Amino acid sequence: MTAPTDSVSERRVRQALAEMLQRAADGGPRPSVLALARTFAMSNTTFRRRFPDIAVEISQARTTVPTVPLRDGRSTAYDKLVARNARLKRVNREQADQLKLAAAQIQRITLDNQALREALQAAQDVTPIRPRGSQHR
Repeated sequence: MTAPTDSVSERRVRQALAEMLQRAADGGPRPSVLALARTFAMSNTTFRRRFPDIAVEISQARTTVPTVPLRDGRSTAYDKLVARNARLKRVNREQADQLKLAAAQIQRITLDNQALREALQAAQDVTPIRPRGSQHR
């Protein structure tokens, strides 16, 4: 399924992405990495590997595509579900970022702790120097 991807430029992919986002804004299907990858005869994985920034943009666009309310101003149950799902994805992404930050802080604290333990052990190995006249017999 994967065609040679050397001929696909980022400019062409961005043009296709802009068209896809415009169709979504006009009430068409939501943008997806798979749909954009198929446009260029690529597999989903190849596309994500070759254009990681664009894949991230599409993921973010999927959560921000506005839903079209009913004519009387109410939203359908599907629209509410999509909005709830987008909110949960944002919360999940924020929590994942916080988890990464906490893990990095734990790593830093662990390294600091190890350095302090080594300094303490080095300080405990010091032998006291007694003056010559104060030796006990």
